[in-house]
Order: sequence, then C-alpha cells, then structure tokens
Amino acid sequence: MEVPRLDRSSMSSPTSPCEDVIKNLSLEAIQLCDRDGNKSQDSGIAEMEELPVPNNIKISNITCDSFKISWDMDSKSKDRITHYFIDLNKKENKNSNKFKHKDVPTKLVAKAVPLPMTVRGHWFLSPRTEYTVAVQTASKQVDGDYVVSEWSEIIEFCTGDYSKVHLTQLLEKAEVIAGRMLKLSVFYRNQHKEYFDYIRDQHGNAMQPSVKDNSGSHGSPISGKLEGIFFSCNTEFNTGKPPQDSPYGRYRFDIAAEKLFNPNTNLYFGDFYCMYTAYHYVILVIAPVGSPGDEFCKQRLPQLNSKDNKFLTCTEEDGIMVYHHAQDVILEVIYTDPVDLSLGTVAEITGHQLMSSSTANAKKDPSCKTCNISVGR
Repeated sequence: MEVPRLDRSSMSSPTSPCEDVIKNLSLEAIQLCDRDGNKSQDSGIAEMEELPVPNNIKISNITCDSFKISWDMDSKSKDRITHYFIDLNKKENKNSNKFKHKDVPTKLVAKAVPLPMTVRGHWFLSPRTEYTVAVQTASKQVDGDYVVSEWSEIIEFCTGDYSKVHLTQLLEKAEVIAGRMLKLSVFYRNQHKEYFDYIRDQHGNAMQPSVKDNSGSHGSPISGKLEGIFFSCNTEFNTGKPPQDSPYGRYRFDIAAEKLFNPNTNLYFGDFYCMYTAYHYVILVIAPVGSPGDEFCKQRLPQLNSKDNKFLTCTEEDGIMVYHHAQDVILEVIYTDPVDLSLGTVAEITGHQLMSSSTANAKKDPSCKTCNISVGR
C-alpha cells in the first residue's frame, strides 16, 4: 500500500485516505515532537513507552520521486499502532548558501499498513537528492490525540534518476515545440585554440569523450555519467550554414554529418531544458551500434527512429544521405566515441564568442511549464 500523494485536496478532505496528513507549514492538525523528543505542552500528543520503536530501517525500490520503507519492531503493543509518523528531510549541504532559507521538513502521517510501505510524492522528493528519514509509531485515541513511540534512528538515502518513462514525457513535450526541419550537412564543435593543440599533442589527434557535466534536468541519467563529445548541428535559417558566433571558443571543428550519424549508429533522446530563457535545448546522443555508449543509452534513454523523429533525421535520397534538424530548439549532440581531427577541419570563426550563451553546468528553470514534468526537476 502506498502513502498517497499529498495534494491540497487530499489534505483538506475529511474522507480522504490522507485525512491525517500533517500540514507542513502550520502543523495545525498535529504538532509532532522533534527527533530529540521535544514537544509543546498543548500538542495533543502523549508519549507511551509501550509502543514499539522502529529499528533496522530499510530503504528499497528507490526512484526519482518514491521509495519503499520497512523496519523491524517489537511485537509488544504492536496491535495498538494505528499510524506511522515519517520525518523526511533533505540532507544538509555543507556548501549551501548559509543565507538561503532552509527547506521545510516534510512530516508525513500514514495509516499503519503492512510493510514495506511506498512513499511517493513529486512535490517533496527530488531526483538525485540526499535525504534523511526517521520513523515513529503512533496510536490515535478516541479524542483525536496521539500516543507515540520514540523516534527511530536516522537513515540516509539518495533518490534516483529519471526513468525512461519520465524521459518519454520530456520527449513528448519537446516534440510539441521542435518546429519544422531544416537541412544540415555538418556537425561542429567550438573550442579554444589551446584545446585543439592539446588534442594534437597529447591525444594523437583524437578528441576523447569526457563525462557530461550537470547541465539540464536535475534528474537526467546522463549527467555526470555518460561519456561523450559535444557537437552542435543547428544552422542559420537564411544561410543554411552553422552560425558564426559561439559561446565555447573561436575555433571550430567541422565534420561531415555522415561520418558521425549513419546507419551504423543509434540515436537517443537525452534531455529537454531551458535556462530561464525563451529558447529551449534538446540533448541527443549518437552512439555507434554495440559501443559502450550504446549499451549505456539502451538501458536508460528512449531510442529515436533515425529516419523519422522531430529533432534530427538521417534519410537516403537518390543514394545520398540527407540530414535535417529541428528549427525551433537548440540541439546539443553527444557522440560517445573518440573522433579524430583528420576526419574534419579546424578553422577560426569570424563571429563573436558569446559567453552568456554557454550551457556549461547550467541549471534548468524549474518553473518553466514548457520543459518540466510532474516529478522532481
């Protein structure tokens, strides 16, 4: 049995299965004692030693917005337990801004059900986030007061990444705004001159995959895990060529599209996000069939039909490979294998280096209705 999602309607309805949910901010329904056992004199909660204290807490089946919890307890007075109090808090980050308001702790009250019990709620659980949890057992009296046990030990756990189901929801939202398709002929990568000199001198002319940064959705399964090389492919509407400006450096490596994207590669959807701006980014992954990157993506990302999707296509016309990209989103393409500079050309661009457009470690706007889904951001 699950702890219900705690929305406003379930909190206010007297007949809801969540009738005993504690209001986080006002705590008008019940004033819980804290983990040290302190409570107000008029709290309506009495303490009864006979109620068993949860111990040996186990957390399992962790997702980005849910987990299962179970524990052991003495059978003494077990039949008197009517509710469980669950104290859930984000683990304090030592590097957090000390002037920032702390997150409001989440106090959950659930009717006593067989364990393990599922705790689910996208508004108080975020993906890839460390939490602490402690549990009390309680017995609701006829007058509405509670008697409670001592708090259990505090357990730490970390929520998971977006699943394929969540990513498919993001994919569908991205498709809505992708726009019409424009032709492209090359993928390109901008960097500083020193980067390309380093590749030639230290890596035998081959650009090496590196771990993706933490830009984009907080729950993206590729952030901090997938290794690849970032490329762009968007073209200017009026010229059909790559733009001459870039936030990443004044030197550009161009490579013919068919050398990276062809029938021997698979295409995956990786993320959809914005950075408090009107335009949106879509991350795609190109992986050679059977490569380590391909195996990584197969397990975690929705695969796209290379010939028929809303973002980036590769089709054959009269024996020639033809490529198209979506006009209304900025595509960030990750190629998961090394790429030799001899496969393309490096040249200086004539435009400006627009540093403000960089997406390096950029955080997603959690309030954007276009690119967010109903799970942690």
